[in-house]
Amino acid sequence: MSNVETTVQYTDAPTQRVIAENGIEYAYRDIGEGDMPLVLLQHFRGNLDNWDPALVDALAARRRVVTFDNVGVGATTGSTPNTIEAMARDAIAFLEAAADFRRVDLLGFSIGSFVAQEIALIRPVLLRRVVLASSAPQGAAGMHGWAPEVIAAVGAPETSPQGYISVFFAATDTSREAGRQAAGRIFGGRTTDRDEPTTWQTRQAQYDAVCAWGIPNHSLLERVAAIDLPVFVANGDSDPMILPRYSCLLAGLMPNARLTIYPDSAHGFLFQHAAQFAADVHAFFDEAD
Repeated sequence: MSNVETTVQYTDAPTQRVIAENGIEYAYRDIGEGDMPLVLLQHFRGNLDNWDPALVDALAARRRVVTFDNVGVGATTGSTPNTIEAMARDAIAFLEAAADFRRVDLLGFSIGSFVAQEIALIRPVLLRRVVLASSAPQGAAGMHGWAPEVIAAVGAPETSPQGYISVFFAATDTSREAGRQAAGRIFGGRTTDRDEPTTWQTRQAQYDAVCAWGIPNHSLLERVAAIDLPVFVANGDSDPMILPRYSCLLAGLMPNARLTIYPDSAHGFLFQHAAQFAADVHAFFDEAD
C-alpha cells in the first residue's frame, strides 16, 4: 500500500463519470494514490456529498479512495433497485467499468455495508479486505424496519441536518457537538460541483431493500459464514438504526472478522471518530494477507 500523502482534499475532488456495460453512467470521485483502491459504499439516501470530508481525507492520506453513486442515486443514471442483491450487482458493474479496479478493498456504511456483504458473496475475487460500518447480517430477528422515530428523522420527504444529527449521533453533549461539526463539513464544506440530491424513488427503493433485508430468517444468517475474507466490523455503542448487538452478531458469524464498538457514538460513529476510525482502517489494511 502506498504511503504517499494526498494533497487534494475531498471537497475539491472533481466529479467524474464512467459508462458501464449495463448502460448506466456512474458518477464518482477519486482521491489519493495507491495500488489497491478503497471503494466506499454509501448510507441510506446518501450521495457523493454525504461522506464526511474529514474521514475521506484521513483515508486518502495513505491510499487511493473512490466514492460513487450507485444506480439511480444522485447524478448516476437509472432507477434505484429495491433489493440489496441488485444494488450489489450494480456496484460490481461500476467496478468492472473502471479498467484498473481488478481488485479492491471495500468499505460499506449502513445500507452500503449490506451491499458490501452481498458483493463479497457474489464476487469475492474482486475483493481483498472488507470494512462493514454500522452493519448487520440479513435475516436477524428484530430488524424488520427501523423504529418510528428513526425513519421519521431520515425518511421524511425533506431531510435536514438536524434529523441527520438526531440519528447519526448519540444523545450526549459531546456526540451532538461532534454531529454539528460533521454536519457543517458535509452540508457546507463543498460549494461547487455538488452532487444531485437523492430522489423519493431512491428513498422508497432503498427502504424496501432495508426492510426485506430485515425479515427474520435464521437460515439466512448462515450465508455470511461463506465470507472468508478478512473483515473489520465496526459500530457506535448507541446506534438506533442498526443496534450494536447486530454488528456483534455479524462479526461472530464470519470466520475471519474482528469487531470494534466506538464509545459515545451512534450510526455516524465513523464521522464522529473519523481520525481514530481511519487509523484503525489503515492498521487493518496494513496487515499481511
